[in-house]
Amino acid sequence: MRVPLGVLDQSPVISGRSPAEAIAETVELARLAEELGYHRYWLAEHHAIAALADPSPEILVARVASATSRIRVGTGGVLMPYYSPLKIAEQFRMLEALFPGRIDLGLGRAPGGDPRTALALMDGDYPGAERMPQQVSDLIGFLNGTLPAAHPYVKVKAQPAGATSPEIWLLGSSDYGGALAAQLGLRFAFAHFISAFGGDLVSRAYRQQYQPSEREPQPRSLVCAFVICAKTRAEAERLAASVDLRRLHMAKGIDSPVPTLEEALAHRYSPQERAYVEQQRARLVHGDPGEVREKLLEMKEKFAADELMAVTITGDYESRRVSYRLVAEAFA
Repeated sequence: MRVPLGVLDQSPVISGRSPAEAIAETVELARLAEELGYHRYWLAEHHAIAALADPSPEILVARVASATSRIRVGTGGVLMPYYSPLKIAEQFRMLEALFPGRIDLGLGRAPGGDPRTALALMDGDYPGAERMPQQVSDLIGFLNGTLPAAHPYVKVKAQPAGATSPEIWLLGSSDYGGALAAQLGLRFAFAHFISAFGGDLVSRAYRQQYQPSEREPQPRSLVCAFVICAKTRAEAERLAASVDLRRLHMAKGIDSPVPTLEEALAHRYSPQERAYVEQQRARLVHGDPGEVREKLLEMKEKFAADELMAVTITGDYESRRVSYRLVAEAFA
C-alpha cells in the first residue's frame, strides 16, 4: 500500500454473541488484515464493558502475533496509570523477544472504564494520569537500559534483554498526548474516532514542537478514524445504524453488547436522541470505497499524518471484515 494502513481492534461483542467469540473474531480479523496488506494491528484495553471484550491487550498481542507472521502487532493502548513502568517494560521485552521487530507499544492515559472499575483495578487508589510523564520516561529508560545514574532503580534491568525494542507510540484525543510525545521524542497517534474536532491542530503542533530523541530522530504520527466501508453508500449508511445506537447507549450509561443491525433499525429515536446521534456522526467516516478513500486521504493531509488507522464496528462480524477488505482494496 502507498499509504500505510493499520487496524485498531476493540474486540467488539455483538448482541447474541459471547466475549470468547469476539476474541476469536479478533484473531481471524488479524489474519485477514495481514493477507490484505495492512501494516499494523493494534488491540485496545477496556475494562468491565459489555460491548468490548479485551481488558488485557498485552496477552492478546501474543496470540495475534503468533497467528500472523509479518504484520506489526501492538497495543492501542496499554493504559499507563494502572501499571508500573518496569512491569510494562518486562511484558514488552518478552513480546519483542518472541516476535522481534514486530511489536508496537501504544500507551494511553484514559481509565478505559467507569470510575468504580478504575478504583477496583487499583484496589481503591486510582492515581489518574498525573504521573504519566515520569512513568513514560522511566519506561523508556527500562526498555533502553538508559535510566539516569541518579535514578533509584538504575541497577534494575528489564528482561529479557535484546538488540531490538518495541516502537513506542503515545495515544491521545487532546493536546496533552501530542505535547508529551513531542517533548519526549516519541511517535504520536491521534484518536479522531474519539474526538472529531481539533485533532489536526494537535497533530501539526506535535510536528512543530517535536524534540528529536535517540529513539526517534524525526516525528512520526498517525490518525485513527472510525470507518464503515460498503459496496454502496446506502449500505454503509445502513450499517452505521448499529454504531449510532451503540453511541446512544454509551451516552445513557446503558452497558450492553453492540446492537445487531436488526436491533438498531428497530429502535425508535426521540428528537433529542436523533440530534445526539447526528452530532456523533462527525466521528464517522463511511461510504463506498472511493468515498472512504477520498475522506481518509483528506484526513491524512489535514493531520499531516504519516499513516492511517481504522477502527470498524458493525452489527455483525462479516460486514466488519468486508469493510476492512474494501478499504484495503481502495488503497492497493
